[in-house]
Amino acid sequence: MDRIVSRIEEFSRKISQNGIPEKNNEELKKRIADIIITSYGARNVEPVKIEINSLLPSSGNLNSTVFFTGKKASSDVAAFLNGTMTRYLDYNDTYLSKEALHPSDNIPPLIAVAEATEKSCKDVLAAANISYEVVCSLSDQVSIRDRGWDHVTYISISSSAGIAHLMGLTGDRYANAINLGLNNNISMRQTRAGELSMWKGATAANACRNSLFGALLARNGFSGPSPIFEGEMGFFKQVSGTFDITLDNSHVGKTMIKNFPVEYHAMSAAEASLSIRNKIEGNIKSIDVETFTVANTIIIKDPEKLKPKTRETADHSMPYIIAYTLVNGEPNPSSFDDKYLKDSKILSLIEKMRFKVTKEYDKLYPENLPFKISIKTDKGTYEEELIVPKGHYKKPYTWDDVIAKAERVMSTESAKDLTEFCRSMENRGVDELIEVISSVHS
Repeated sequence: MDRIVSRIEEFSRKISQNGIPEKNNEELKKRIADIIITSYGARNVEPVKIEINSLLPSSGNLNSTVFFTGKKASSDVAAFLNGTMTRYLDYNDTYLSKEALHPSDNIPPLIAVAEATEKSCKDVLAAANISYEVVCSLSDQVSIRDRGWDHVTYISISSSAGIAHLMGLTGDRYANAINLGLNNNISMRQTRAGELSMWKGATAANACRNSLFGALLARNGFSGPSPIFEGEMGFFKQVSGTFDITLDNSHVGKTMIKNFPVEYHAMSAAEASLSIRNKIEGNIKSIDVETFTVANTIIIKDPEKLKPKTRETADHSMPYIIAYTLVNGEPNPSSFDDKYLKDSKILSLIEKMRFKVTKEYDKLYPENLPFKISIKTDKGTYEEELIVPKGHYKKPYTWDDVIAKAERVMSTESAKDLTEFCRSMENRGVDELIEVISSVHS
């Protein structure tokens, strides 16, 4: 068996034998609550409507519920639809390392499989622990972004691992779930370059859908290309270069719940801009920003980020996010509507911005998320620096924070019911989780 695949399966066996650490259990419950929150906020966005109209009705060997609709679909289709809802608002959790990515992209397919195979929420938590540990460990090794590949390629591996665990696969069948999940799911970074499209919010969901498709075949003995990492034309040679992984249950607590629906490298920018907004007086003359290289590469340098034309580009534009916050206050899911993309006040502030990458901030990243803004007005100069934003693992979300986030998109009653369920979900069935999801209302 391929060395990397063997390491992953060994870790899966240990989780089966020993369970997951209590600290991970508590954090994963928050992240399951979080994906329901972010999904509910995106349930009516245009891309989700297009997907539903394109893919439903649907049925398969395994069938699962499409969130908030009361409808069932083939489990891989349900995983795709629910995954798009989870990801689309750019509001679900983040892990920062050599590769930045969103570990909770792994959760929708796990819920879909668990529902269809009558597993418990405890089983979902165990599988999520595996997926989180795998994807974060991969992101510690190599930035495949720098090689032209999208980070969701890693999600193909981690979601396959979690799904295979839920299905009880071992040996060659476990390996083939990963082989089949990865081989045809190498995603190009063009997804996140230039003007961004609807696919930005759906590509991780597609990776998970394909992982589930592969696992269904592997479960019945279908073989996939091997060795998938170490082979003559495998992942190491074609995509990443050689690496190793460390799976030690240390990563879950270093993932971060988003406090605003913006690309995570702009989280400090949004929080600091919100703070300075309440201090400045007079007409703004200039805005100087200090940041770090990765933020500049992903959410600043492209010309399209200076005048975004799509929601997907705007929530990946630090200039837009700063300007929006200075004009309107806290970013929210509707902050990227067309009326704001064309707002002359926002666009004029973007024209007054200058960005500088500093060596000091490069050294602080990725353990921190440094940002500094200096605004000159006709009445003075105002500065704000932020190194660690709320929701970062150094300033982690509490359950009260989860409730507050939920109340931004759903009723207070639903926010409390959801969090109350999730806090004790290890003792409940997935059918009960689906009932809670189905009962959420505004």
